[in-house]
Amino acid sequence: MLLQAYYEENVVEQAPDLMPMLIVEIELEQALPNISAVDPKTQRRYQRVMAVVRLHTQPLGLAELPLSTEELAPATYAPLLWNALSSEINEHLQQDGLPELSELPLQGLASTTPPRCLAEREAFLVSPDLPLVSVIIPTHDRPETLASCLEGVLAQHYPRFEVLVVDNKPSTDATQQLLTQISGTHPQVRYLREEGPGIGNAANCGIAAAQGEILAFTDDDVVLDPYWLVELVRGFRQAEKVACVTGLVLPLELEQPAQFWFEQYAGFTKGFQRRLFDMKEHHPKTRLHPYTAGQFGTGASMAFTASFLKSIGGFDPALGGIGLVKAGLDISAFFEVMMRGYRLVYEPRALLYHLHRRDYSGLHKQLHNYGMGLTAYLTKCVWERPHLLFDLLPKLAYGLFFTLSNRSAKNHKRQDNYPKALKQAELKGMLFGPLAYLQSRRVVRKVLRKNTL
Repeated sequence: MLLQAYYEENVVEQAPDLMPMLIVEIELEQALPNISAVDPKTQRRYQRVMAVVRLHTQPLGLAELPLSTEELAPATYAPLLWNALSSEINEHLQQDGLPELSELPLQGLASTTPPRCLAEREAFLVSPDLPLVSVIIPTHDRPETLASCLEGVLAQHYPRFEVLVVDNKPSTDATQQLLTQISGTHPQVRYLREEGPGIGNAANCGIAAAQGEILAFTDDDVVLDPYWLVELVRGFRQAEKVACVTGLVLPLELEQPAQFWFEQYAGFTKGFQRRLFDMKEHHPKTRLHPYTAGQFGTGASMAFTASFLKSIGGFDPALGGIGLVKAGLDISAFFEVMMRGYRLVYEPRALLYHLHRRDYSGLHKQLHNYGMGLTAYLTKCVWERPHLLFDLLPKLAYGLFFTLSNRSAKNHKRQDNYPKALKQAELKGMLFGPLAYLQSRRVVRKVLRKNTL
């Protein structure tokens, strides 16, 4: 641990890419703000900023800006934003039927009439057939972050939703006390307790109690954009036979090296363009489709039709922490969407911010679990559909390149400062994944037998 702490503290001096970044949102419809180098909440001083650029509330992309002075003026950074995102800005304006720009105006892009994108969203919100949505939040002994998450859930710009907080094998009654306080003024919030360990059991507990037509899932350590839920729901209208919609997940903070390394590993961000996935014409032109289900989204921001989740029996507890496997539950469900002939929509307008692990040891364990979850999920694929083995075996060599090579699309973000120990942790997890999945299946069967006695 001492060696890890020493490395984590000293590597920043050798790698400017790991210096803390201030994260700010810039809405181009409004006048561009001055950006202070000092965070008013923490009084921490920064030398660079990551700007989340939005137009008409829609996220367009990211732009890194230098903070070499006490305050960054709009006239200084506007050309930088324009150089980074001019095509995305004009594409959005074109879709709204508005004139394109040749530069970014400092006074903002306010218009006298609501832009098309906002008018369409408002029209959707007043439609008579809005589905009831159940927002399911599994949690375990983290009432502080859960309180912040619930604040964002209750501020959603969507009129029909319930909130189910599933307290997963808690060691205290702190979460229950928090929910008792909140549900007193917000009756749409319900508290559930699940003694079966693991997020898989917690999620399935939520599914069983949910009343919504759509079931949306998020983590207890996120900050939700006010339009997260409505944009997830709108995603189901983007095509026929959509069974799942995932959203854009950005880092809540980039303060510690571990958080930058997680972003280099792959992070949760899947881009700023809406994408449609199926087993026909809508998918990446890669031989690994649909096995690389991680590219479809992440469990921190996903929604399914209730009918689909119930048709597959919910999530697989063997991939959700009841045994050795702690990850893979979400990508296994995404894979089922593909294999059963449905479609999945990745909708970046459904935005939230996730608190990445700050400590190196936590990240090391997380990536080990992710590696294990990947091969455990693939083992499940073959276990339940043995014929897929003949499809997977010819792709094994390319799959190893995709997973391990720094030149692959998965790993292209990794810098020279990315620790070898993290690569090794992921690889060791991958090697152990198949056996871990079989062990987890045995645990699930044992629990089921015990519960039926």
